[in-house]
Amino acid sequence: MVNKWVEKKGIPDTMGELFKLLKRGNRSAMLAAIVNTIIAIIKAAAYVITGNVAMFAETMHSLGDAANQFFVFVGSALSKKAPTEKFPNGFGRLVNLVLLGAVLIVGIMAFETIREGYHHVIHPTESSGFWINILVLAVATLLETFVLFKAMKEVLHDNEVEAGGLGVFFKSFSYLGRAKPATKLVFLEDTVATLGGLLAIIAVVAARFTDFHQLEGIASILIGGMMFFVVGKVFLDNAAGVIGQADEEMENKIGELVMADPDVKDIQDITVIKEGEDLHVELEIEIDPNLTVAAADDIKDRLEEKILSENGVVDVTIEIDEEDGVMTWKNQKEPVSD
Repeated sequence: MVNKWVEKKGIPDTMGELFKLLKRGNRSAMLAAIVNTIIAIIKAAAYVITGNVAMFAETMHSLGDAANQFFVFVGSALSKKAPTEKFPNGFGRLVNLVLLGAVLIVGIMAFETIREGYHHVIHPTESSGFWINILVLAVATLLETFVLFKAMKEVLHDNEVEAGGLGVFFKSFSYLGRAKPATKLVFLEDTVATLGGLLAIIAVVAARFTDFHQLEGIASILIGGMMFFVVGKVFLDNAAGVIGQADEEMENKIGELVMADPDVKDIQDITVIKEGEDLHVELEIEIDPNLTVAAADDIKDRLEEKILSENGVVDVTIEIDEEDGVMTWKNQKEPVSD
């Protein structure tokens, strides 16, 4: 009775099942969580020793990223749980919900970072431990760059794109829009973290040699601003995912694939809904009315196999109708005249 109740609720009923799901979690998120936890501890120790406000900003940033990325890892894993009786559509949107919660953490950290930076601009103080700050920030920035590079490769993996060297850098930005939600968040956070580390180093060095100590506070405010940018971007993307966003690019791609089949005369309607990392396809096609039921079934099976081979597609629903002589798909592709 307990197992049946748990299954209906959509909760993993054994530790074994939970571990299996966790193994399928987003790898870049788990790596980023571990690395950012280490970085946050190092930065926090440096801040306690030196009192450097830019280091405080970086500590808050790393703590927020670590917590975020851990929750993202868990959410991305649980979103892959198979549908249950109570949740027949699966748990694909769970990762979007987790990400919406995760950005709240970043938002709080961003506010604290800006507040502390503003306080330092109004009441500047000289920080001690110059070389400690530089060493810690340099090590942290190198680690963040490593995680960012891994996230870039994960973006390309999500899109089934191969690249090497500088191609990883340039192509990852090009394909970021089609990356999985968890991968995208890690990419954005570690891009900001890497830039923030460089900005903090510049501020610490400049403050040391110019006595313009407000620079550390200004750097803190800028880092907090970049964090808020991530909050806004991730929130908008995942709010759309929770509602169920239509993927127009995939609709066109699948439409072209379907129309390439010699037995498909037209497409009356096509919808591709993105839920988390999953794509759900609903398709209504027209075929020759003289074909037999068996032939129509073969067409349906053939199209389902082709569509399911597309990256991210998890289910396909195809309705078949007889050709009506009106080319609906062609009309959809034609530009609207003034």
